[in-house]
Amino acid sequence: MSTAEPTRRVAVLGGGILGVSTAVHLLREGASVVLVTEAELASGASGRSLSWLNSAGERTSPYHQLRVCGIDRYRTLFAADPSRDWLRFDGGLHWAGAGSDQDTVARHEYEKAHAYDSVLVSPSSVNDHTPGISEDAVGTVSIFNPGEGWVSLPHLIDFLMEEFSARGGELVTHAGTARVLVEGGRAAGIETPNAGSFRADDVVVACGPQTPAVVAELGVEIADASPVSMLVTTAPVEHPAKTVMNTPRAAVRPNPGNTFALDHDWYEESITQNADGTYSIPEEVVNELADEAAKLLEGEPQLTAASWKIGRKPIPGDGEPVFGELETVPGCFVAFTHSGATLGLIGGELLANEIVTGRKHPMLETFRPGRFA
Repeated sequence: MSTAEPTRRVAVLGGGILGVSTAVHLLREGASVVLVTEAELASGASGRSLSWLNSAGERTSPYHQLRVCGIDRYRTLFAADPSRDWLRFDGGLHWAGAGSDQDTVARHEYEKAHAYDSVLVSPSSVNDHTPGISEDAVGTVSIFNPGEGWVSLPHLIDFLMEEFSARGGELVTHAGTARVLVEGGRAAGIETPNAGSFRADDVVVACGPQTPAVVAELGVEIADASPVSMLVTTAPVEHPAKTVMNTPRAAVRPNPGNTFALDHDWYEESITQNADGTYSIPEEVVNELADEAAKLLEGEPQLTAASWKIGRKPIPGDGEPVFGELETVPGCFVAFTHSGATLGLIGGELLANEIVTGRKHPMLETFRPGRFA
C-alpha cells in the first residue's frame, strides 16, 4: 500500500508574468497545475508593460530588497544565455523636469546610501556611460544606473511556457472572466463561463488589475489604484541606443527586432473608454509620444508607431506589492503588484514555495493582503 502523499493540485488564474511564473515554479516544486486565462497569454498588462528591471528611487526597505532579489533572478537567467534579445542589462537613465536638479541629486544620494549603483551624469558626459543619447535632450543633471535592465514580458512568457508544457502543466485560454470557488470556507478551484470548472487544493489569483475585483467577490478588500495607460511599439529602426530612459516627456526602452517600446503618463487624460470596455486614444497623441521619444535619441531618428495597446496598469492602493494567502479564504493566494516585471520571477518563486510547503517567506511578510482589512 502506497503511503505517498497525493500530488497537490493548484489552479492559477492569470496568463501574465506573475501567473505564468508562479505556475512554472509550482511545477518545479512537484505540484500539478492548471493555468487559466481570460483570453490569450500576455494579453493583459504583461503585454503592454515597459518592463524596466530596477529598484531606483525611494521606496520602503522591504520593497527595495525584494526588487533587488528580483533583478538577481533575471541576472541568473541572462547569464545562462547572454545572446537573448529580449533580456538585456544595459543600464537605466533618468532625469526630471527643468528646475529639478536638486531633487535629482537627492535621489542619487539616496540610492548611493543603500549601495544602489548610481552615477550622476551631465549632457556632455552621458555618452561616456551609454551610447546613442542626444546631449541636447539630457537634463543638466541626470542619473545613470548601470545595473538596471529590461525584459520583453511576452518573450519571457513564451520561454517559461516551454518549461510549463514540458513539465506537464495544463493551459486553458479564452476561459472568460473567472471566479474562485469556495467550499467550507476554503478555496476549492476556479469556475469559468467558457471552459467550465477546475477543482484544486489551492488557487492563485494573479490577473493584474482585475485581481481586486476577483477577491472582492470573496468579501476581501484590496485597495486598487490601477490607472489606464498605453504602451507603443515602434516600427524597426537602426539605432545604437541601449539603455532604458525615463524622462519628463517619454519613457523609452529598446525592444526585440530593432524596435522601441514607449510609455508615459501625460497622455492619460486623452484616453477614452468605449461602450464595450476597450479604450481608445487619438492617433495624433500616439504620434506625439513617438516624436518626444525621438528627441531623446542621437540624430533624432523618425520613430513611427507601429502598434499600441491600452489598458489598466496594476497598482495596489498603497503602491506596495500584494503577495500571499487570504486570511479569510484559506487556500486562495494573491499576486498583485505594479512591479510585475521586476518581481515576476522572484514573486512566482516565493509564492509557489509558500503554497507547497505551507511556510510563509519572511521577505513577503509586509506585503500580505490582510493589511487592507
